[in-house]
Amino acid sequence: MIGVKIFSAEAIFGLPGAHIPVLSDFRLDFNLTAGVVIWPIVFISTDIINEYFGQEGVKKISIITVLLILYMFLVIMVISALPPAAFWLDVNGKGPDGQPFNINYAFNSIFRQSSGIIIGSVTAFLISQFLDASVFHWLRRVTGSRKIWLRATGSTLVSQLIDSLVVLFIAFYLFGNWPLKQVLAVATINYIYKFVVAVVLTPLLYIAHFAIDRYLGNPLSEKIQQEAAEI
Repeated sequence: MIGVKIFSAEAIFGLPGAHIPVLSDFRLDFNLTAGVVIWPIVFISTDIINEYFGQEGVKKISIITVLLILYMFLVIMVISALPPAAFWLDVNGKGPDGQPFNINYAFNSIFRQSSGIIIGSVTAFLISQFLDASVFHWLRRVTGSRKIWLRATGSTLVSQLIDSLVVLFIAFYLFGNWPLKQVLAVATINYIYKFVVAVVLTPLLYIAHFAIDRYLGNPLSEKIQQEAAEI
């Protein structure tokens, strides 16, 4: 739901658009989808699940998540189809500036996303999560239990490249009205942001790892991680 909003990173700091020339007729600004705001939580939780529950754990929770997303969209579609009460339209009939305002149209525009958003978000999420789990465990077999930072950032580097491109391409190019240049521009900025965040938040993975190991005790923690690596 929040991913359809594109925000300007420059505007947060009161700066004008960067307008970086990347093509003869195109300028790149630091515009990102609002969905990246909660991505740090996804990054940390996915890698922790990978460490202690393996690929099967990530796949299972990803499928459950997709089912919940689809259920949410189904509920929203039903709610959006309900006829609005006349008084509700009247009391919300004007905006803050006194101009006419259609609250029902606004509600539906925000909550009832197009089929492209639904297909794009679900497809990109599943592909990136499964790919993240596969790359994570391939790197784990190579490095053993060492170098958490390598498998965390390495899996993110691969999976989020796919995620950033797929969701925007399906949602806003195939089903939307964005030119391909705009899709690639926003996808590039999203990808750079996610990679930087992954590097910056890597110390939190070590802290979480330490806290879980201390809570479980080293023998049990090592046993669980070994079983996760073999799944």
